[in-house]
Amino acid sequence: MDAQHSPLRVVVKVGTSTLTRSTGGLNLYSMEHLCRTLSDLKGMGHEVILVSSGAIGIGTVKLGLKERPSELRMKQAVAAIGQCEMMHLYDKFFGEYGQNVAQILLTGDDVEDEHRAAHLSNTFSALLELGCIPIVNENDSVSSAEIETETGHAKVLGDNDTLSAIVAGLCQADLLVLISDIDGLYDSDPRKHADARLIHRVDAITPEILALAGGTGSKWGTGGMFTKLTAARRAMAHGIDMVITNGARMEDLYGIVAGEDIGTRFCAAR
Repeated sequence: MDAQHSPLRVVVKVGTSTLTRSTGGLNLYSMEHLCRTLSDLKGMGHEVILVSSGAIGIGTVKLGLKERPSELRMKQAVAAIGQCEMMHLYDKFFGEYGQNVAQILLTGDDVEDEHRAAHLSNTFSALLELGCIPIVNENDSVSSAEIETETGHAKVLGDNDTLSAIVAGLCQADLLVLISDIDGLYDSDPRKHADARLIHRVDAITPEILALAGGTGSKWGTGGMFTKLTAARRAMAHGIDMVITNGARMEDLYGIVAGEDIGTRFCAAR
C-alpha cells in the first residue's frame, strides 16, 4: 500500500491480550505481524511510537509460572524479567525489517513533573529524528501504579491505555491507536448480546458513552473499556484522534492511518 496521505506521527498501544495467548503463552505470530506492519508504516513515511504492555505477562511465561504472582514485590520482579524478554523480542522482530528500537520506561512522576516531561518530549523528538521506533512501558519494577490498578487504587498512569494517551500528548502525535482484543466500542456487550452494533465514530465522551463501558479486560491484562474511554478523553483534549481496533487484524492499521472507517474512532475537535 502506498502512502497517499500526509505522513502522520502515530502512537500505537498494544495490550497483553495481543502479545499472549489465552493459555498464557507468547503469541509470537501476533508480535511479529505487529512489528512488520509498523515497520511498513514507517517505510511509508509515518513516524511510529509503540506503547507496549506485557512485562508481567511475558515474565510469567518466561519463568514458567502457572499464573501472575499476587504479591506486589514478586509482580515487580517478574516485570523486570518480562521487560528484558519483551525488548529482546521487539529488537529481534523489528531488526528483521531494518528498524532500530529504543526503550523508554516511565513512572507517574516522570509525566507529572514539568521539567521531566519536557525532557521526555525532547527525547522522543530526538529518537524520531534518528529514525528509531521508541517502545514505551510503565516502569513496573519501580512504580506500582499499573499493578495497583488491579486492586482499585487510582494512580497517575495506572494502565497503558492512559499512558499511551499521555505519550501521544508529549509527542504531539496526530493519531493514537489502541490495539485490543475487541473490534471497538459497541452499543451493548457483544459477548452477551448477538445483536450488539459497533459504534464507528464518537465525537464526545458523554455520560451515555461512558455507560457503555463494561468491566475489566482479559485475565492477563489490567485494562477494560472504561480505561480506553478515559484515554480517548485525554487524547481528544490534546486534539488527537484515537482509534480502538482488534489486534487479530494488524493489517487494519493501514486503513486506520489512511482515515478509513475501521474500529471506533474518537474524533477530536479541529
